[in-house]
Order: sequence, then structure tokens, then C-alpha cells
Amino acid sequence: MNQGFDYIIIGGGSAGCVLAAHLSENPSARVCLLEAGKRDTNPLIHMPIGFAKMTTGPLTWGLMTAPQKHANNRQIPYVQAKVLGGGSSINAEVYTRGHPSDYDRWVEEGAEGWGFRDIQKYLLRSEGNTMLAGPWHGTDGPLGVSNLSTPSPVSRAFVQSCQEMGIPYNPDFNGPVQEGAGIYQMTIRNNRRCSTAQGYLRPALKRSNLHVVTGAQVLRIVFSGSRATGVEYAVRGDRHIVQADQEVIVTSGAIGTPKLLMLSGIGPGEHLRQHNIRVVRDLPGVGQNLQDHFGIDIVAELKRHDSFNKYNQMHWMFWAGLQYAMFNSGPVTSNVVEAGAFWYADRNAPCPDLQFHFLAGAGAEAGVSSVSKGTSGITLNSYTLRPKSRGTVKLQSSDPADAPVVDPNFLADPDDLRISCEGVKISLDIFRQHSLSKYIQKINFFDANTETPETFQAYARQHGRTSYHPTCTCKMGRDTMSVVDPELRIHGLDGIRICDSSVMPSLIGSNTNAPTVMIAERAADLIRGNA
Repeated sequence: MNQGFDYIIIGGGSAGCVLAAHLSENPSARVCLLEAGKRDTNPLIHMPIGFAKMTTGPLTWGLMTAPQKHANNRQIPYVQAKVLGGGSSINAEVYTRGHPSDYDRWVEEGAEGWGFRDIQKYLLRSEGNTMLAGPWHGTDGPLGVSNLSTPSPVSRAFVQSCQEMGIPYNPDFNGPVQEGAGIYQMTIRNNRRCSTAQGYLRPALKRSNLHVVTGAQVLRIVFSGSRATGVEYAVRGDRHIVQADQEVIVTSGAIGTPKLLMLSGIGPGEHLRQHNIRVVRDLPGVGQNLQDHFGIDIVAELKRHDSFNKYNQMHWMFWAGLQYAMFNSGPVTSNVVEAGAFWYADRNAPCPDLQFHFLAGAGAEAGVSSVSKGTSGITLNSYTLRPKSRGTVKLQSSDPADAPVVDPNFLADPDDLRISCEGVKISLDIFRQHSLSKYIQKINFFDANTETPETFQAYARQHGRTSYHPTCTCKMGRDTMSVVDPELRIHGLDGIRICDSSVMPSLIGSNTNAPTVMIAERAADLIRGNA
């Protein structure tokens, strides 16, 4: 297919679906969306509880990190979605947006126009909240956001335990105050996941000017001099080149975007030449500055079957499926990660420096330990919100089929380890408060080991993992290591922008899906000249 479009969007993930929907609103704009994965037809995607089954398998790229030298040289599974909707189709559906100071920090880092007051309208424009409203919330946006109808008893006990140790109840982590504990709001609408593929793209698919290609492995971006003119991709081995009359828009995420740029000759010149790639633009920041949340899980075994683990038994699983199919209710409507908290390792910090996710189950995610067979458990995860460690994404070879070398460099900075250990201590304190402790039979590892600073450090190094929030590998700014300007245009090139989580100058102190949707919302206005 050698046809032309005005806009070619590479990557049908959280950001790509938003841009495809908005840019195709103009009936005279010809829009092509290329996605390497399949359509979002897997039924697990649409069941909120399906998240627990999708942290590995065919809807992901199957990546592993490079050995983590500060985490016992472990290679850690690194989940990146490979399906229409991207991360929003397989994530835990938790809807948090970060602290306003996160965005104001971006401005200080060279991203003028991206302060909280500038971007708040885009957060609200995307949000279709079914419970909260007012100056902090949108109610008519494509992204459905709702409360869980019936949080599990152990999730409620978690929130009560937090209050028992002095963490206040917070019904809205996206309001004027972030700190506290509560039940998360989710990107769920009518008890079904609301990914950007569902909320944004599906209503736009009927437009004749929008062309979506799935199973499309993009090989390179085509340049004429310094201008991006098209894209070469393959579907089932057949190669195609499509022409971009206006812009190529890269939305392949914090791992896929730098990989594609480097395969196309954009990146650190010396690294590209090592792989015999012709340098189109020597940009040393491409693939640098990788930031992610290093989550550390503590698992507790319960006295009774009070968590979702009981639905691993066939008769309970059948009953839950029947309840969902007939009444649109029951355990299938839960995302398992029901509750959480934002709190302080350092009480003098200007805003929370730790986030907690409470899972009403154990062994729900790839790489996280479970409990003894026949028992039920719960999991509490914590992470340092603004880590100082910086990692990289590099090419393994010039073959697009080869996975990139991903090195998050977890715990490289001593402050990250210190704050992470505080998160582990606070997690244990929460487990030992009255409301939760009455459910718990034993806390894995910690009931059998003396708790010392060395124990906490060893535990963090051995049990920490990605929290699925890679960002910042093509950062926005004006310095020599930035890749795009505040209009999201790649420095020194024409006809090409990056519009995904890779452009964040620094990691947001929360889950990253809602901020990624915001970036795409603002990008749509920048591209159309409306910003």
C-alpha cells in the first residue's frame, strides 16, 4: 500500500488512540493509525478483573530488563502492551493524575506551557467521571472514570488500618489534596474497562477518513533530508510504505518510541554507527533519562478466604463469571487493585513521596509471590514517587524484530533505596493495625526474619519490580539532552512529533496513564493549531 495520508500515527496505545480520534474529527484530514498488536477483542481486556491475567502473554512484548546491578543482578519482566489501546487495555485501571507540583516542575525543566494551570483543562477534557465534579473533575470526557460499586472487605480494612496509624481518609486523590488513603477511582464505565481504544477510538472508527492497521510492525520512519515524509511497515511479512503529507506522529511509548527513532537514524550518533545505521539526526538524549517506579510487594496469608484468591477455584470462578454475565456485578467488576494511599517517607517533604497499591489478592501479577496452595492472600505494594535513578533504552541490533536493551537502573541512587525501605516499613505497619491484622494469618518473609535496616534493603533489592510506568526517554525541553521542544516537535527535524509518555521531562508522582492521555489531548490541539 503506497497511499498518502495527512497524519500517520505510529502506535495505537493510550496516546495514539486519543490522537487518531481527535485528528480525524476534521473530515478533510486523512489519518492512518498503525498498531503492532491486534484489535482489543480479547474478553479479558474488557473485564476489570482481567488485568491480573494480562501482565504476561500475547498482549505484551515479553520484554525483560538488562540485569539490574543494584537489585541483585536480576532480570525483571518489563511489561509493555502489544494491543490496540496499549497500556490502557491491560493496566490495573487505577486513575490518578499526580500532584500539581509535578507539572510545574516540568516548566522548570524546560517544558514551558505544561504547568498545572496550563494542562488542567486537558485532564478535565479527557475525564468522564461518574461520581466527582467541580473544578478538579470533568464529567463529559471519553475516558470513563468511576468508583468501585462494592470494594472487598479487606480493601476497606486496608483504608481503616491506614487511618488507625494516622493516614487520613481521602475520597479523591485527584482533588486539591493528594495525601491520604482511600479506594481508587478506576477507568471503568458500566463495570467494563474504558481504555482509550474503547472511549476514544471506537466511536471514531466509523469515519471514512480514519484508517487503522493492526499487526503492523513499523520498520522505520522515512526521511527526505530533515523532513519526515512517510513510514515503512510490515504486515505478515509484506512491506508497505505510506506517505505523510503533514506529519508523522510517534506514539509508541517510552520503550518503543526511542527504539523506532534509533532504527530510523535519530539518536546518539555513536550508538547508531555501532549498528551501521545511517545518522539522520544526532540526538544524544534519545533513549536516555528512563524513569520508572520501583514497586516492592509484601504478601500476607489470610486466616480465611477473604480475598479474590478463592476465585482461582473452579466452582467459585464459574459462579463469578455467571454473576457478571447475568447481572453485571460481582468480583469480575473489580480490578483487584482496589485501594491505595499517598504518604510520606519524609514528613518534611512538600508533597507525598510514597504511593501504595493494595491488592485484594496475592500472586495476581507476573513475578509477584503468592501464598500456599488452598489459602488466600493480600498484597501491599509501595514505591518511591519521584526516583532519582536514571536508566536507558538502547538497540540490541539494527533488526526491528530484536527487542531493545532496557535498563531502568533501579535503585542506583541511595535516596531511592532509603525511601523504598521506608515504604516497606510503613506497609508492615499498615498490615499490623487492628483492622487488617484480624484477617492475617502471617506476613510472608517478615514474620520469619528479624527486621533491621539491612533486612529491608535486602528485601527491596530482591523483591522490587517495575510498576509499569516507564517514561521520559525522549524528554521535552531545551537542553542538549532533550529530544522534543514544548510543541513536541523533534529538535532539528520537520514533519515529526512525539506525543506519548516518553516526552515527560521527569516522572509524575502517580500512575502514568491519565497524564499520558492528557499529553495526547494537548498534542491534538498543538497539531491543529488550537493550543
